[in-house]
Amino acid sequence: MVSMAGGWQGFSMEDSRKRNIEMQENFKELSPAEVLVKLQRGNARFWTGCASRPEASAFERRAMIMQQFPSTAILGCSDSRVPVEVVFDQGLGDMFVVRVAGNSLDTSTTASLQYAVKHLSVKVLMVMGHEGCGAIKAAGLPIAQIEQEPQELANALKMLKRGLDEQRLKNVHDARAYDREAVITNVRRQVEGLCRDAAIMKKVQNEELIVVGCFYEISSGIVDFLPIYSPTGISSELHEKVFDEKFTVLVSGEK
Repeated sequence: MVSMAGGWQGFSMEDSRKRNIEMQENFKELSPAEVLVKLQRGNARFWTGCASRPEASAFERRAMIMQQFPSTAILGCSDSRVPVEVVFDQGLGDMFVVRVAGNSLDTSTTASLQYAVKHLSVKVLMVMGHEGCGAIKAAGLPIAQIEQEPQELANALKMLKRGLDEQRLKNVHDARAYDREAVITNVRRQVEGLCRDAAIMKKVQNEELIVVGCFYEISSGIVDFLPIYSPTGISSELHEKVFDEKFTVLVSGEK
């Protein structure tokens, strides 16, 4: 039966199968560095007001039924102001997204990201924190106050609190700077947690995967990428190599 909705009438399942194969081939050709630059360009389109807001046709969606080929897996926050596909100007099937308050690792989020790396062969594994994160603010409260929350929420906040390095943050007195530093500290902790996984690090060592953290500034729309994680730790040199074309300014019409 052929639907008359959405622009794929007349296309057979064989057509969809061929298109899915094309998607797979296009995915295979992408390097991790190219994917990361694609994300940076997409964010530049978003914050400059030039977002393309890519939409898949009914035919494209039908082709996606058979298999997905996301190039990026991302651990982001549940915050309603941080829809990652919008922030990076990506479309259906581009990103494998795991969202949880405070973009923190637990059994479920880790398993989802492991699946994306092992079975979907994503090229970029990202952790994104954001300005004004309520979970991080709450994690900074005294333990006695946190324990007044429902048990599961309190446990999650305590886990976040352990990674905030509050002793160092004591020296940050500006409220906005404190917010940013606390969020970035948490992002780095989650990136380090992911990189303790042997399968993930093997892909990093084989240059099949880039693991990176980033900070999304809600007020400007800009995503700042943190130095990329390499087999020897955080690597500013690798970060500069990936972004050596300086895609920080959007060229009008460039995808």
